[in-house]
Amino acid sequence: MEAVFRKTGALTGEISVPGDKSISHRAAIVGALARGTTNISGFSTGADCASTLEVLRVLGAPITDDGDTVTIEGTGGRGFEQPSVRLECGNSGTTMRLMAGAVAPYPIEAVLTGDESLLARPMGRIIEPLTLMGACLEAGDDRGHPPLRIRGGGLRGINYSVPVASAQVKSAILLAGLGAKEFTTVNEPAVTRDHTERMLRASGIDVRGDGLSVTVAPGVPGALDFAVPGDFSSAAFFIAAALMCPGSRVVVKSVGLNPTRTAFLQLARRMGAMIEEMPVGDGWEPVGDIKVEYGSLRAIEVLPTDVAGAIDEVTLVALLATAASGTTVISGAGELRHKEFDRIKGAVDGLRAMGAHIEETGDGMVIEGPSYLVGTRVSSSGDHRLGMMLAVAGLAASGETTVDGWEWTRISYPGFAHDLETLKRGE
Repeated sequence: MEAVFRKTGALTGEISVPGDKSISHRAAIVGALARGTTNISGFSTGADCASTLEVLRVLGAPITDDGDTVTIEGTGGRGFEQPSVRLECGNSGTTMRLMAGAVAPYPIEAVLTGDESLLARPMGRIIEPLTLMGACLEAGDDRGHPPLRIRGGGLRGINYSVPVASAQVKSAILLAGLGAKEFTTVNEPAVTRDHTERMLRASGIDVRGDGLSVTVAPGVPGALDFAVPGDFSSAAFFIAAALMCPGSRVVVKSVGLNPTRTAFLQLARRMGAMIEEMPVGDGWEPVGDIKVEYGSLRAIEVLPTDVAGAIDEVTLVALLATAASGTTVISGAGELRHKEFDRIKGAVDGLRAMGAHIEETGDGMVIEGPSYLVGTRVSSSGDHRLGMMLAVAGLAASGETTVDGWEWTRISYPGFAHDLETLKRGE
């Protein structure tokens, strides 16, 4: 499937994005583990979160979705049931990693599998800590690729230092820690998104520490009723689009403003972007509106310490760098080579085909700007975020840009092209 994008004038208006994907995954899992009934409004419409719901159903958690609210009857401490079929995670690495941790405390045997793309993504970084806790995990090969067979039960708490900052690895260990005999501590080399910690605290679990070290006590979460904020990583595409198209003024409504997720805003501001955050309410997940206006951009250096809080937006920084004056250097983003597709290679190949002066390095990119982008045929390479980034590039490129593999955007944002059109019309 392909989608065509053409150079546009100013983008104007207000936009709301689907519910946050990261929070939706975690809300579903914690709700399934909880005692009582959890009601979640604004649940992500993407295919990845649908995979998590289906896995939880197979494990015995009753779930209904009426289109507005996802309702989950928690297993209340009794744990998950022995599945009769493999747990199909689709394209979702988040589903596989977090569910591995959630399943590990229970005396069942489960096989987590997925599509061709997911089966090519190594899982060694969750296999090691969960094995240390007492679970038995077997990968599909000696390089740690799925399918992942788990035999759980009898977990002990550990104090574990992850070698590479990863919110998914951290969350897998913390979820397993809920069913361990002792406290479980995770130490990280850089701060990562803290949705799991916030949600567990809100559900009554004893969670200590923050930043680089977090400890969780064993326990059963309480049920929650809450609204999932708009997905910041989805909002970032509209922010980038406004910064690429002269005269644009865009407001993204009711989006998550968790400071462990919004490093992209700080990077864009360092480039000269005019961005205003307008917080609303005081819930356990910060929420608000984001207003952005077009303006000239300058090159920056993106350090490894910047990357953890903007891992999903690094390719958008590269796109902005094509419009910035000077040389932008991005380093410490090697994790992107292990996403749905090697996002560093995909971003470099796509933007270079459109005329950008961009080179890849082992763990990042170097971009000389400004570049004159020209529409051409490019590919999402089976990666939803690459596809949407190239669509935004097409709005600033002369002529017509065709993005092949557009169907992959359903993973996180099925309605992205439609919502982009509303801003082009100034609605």
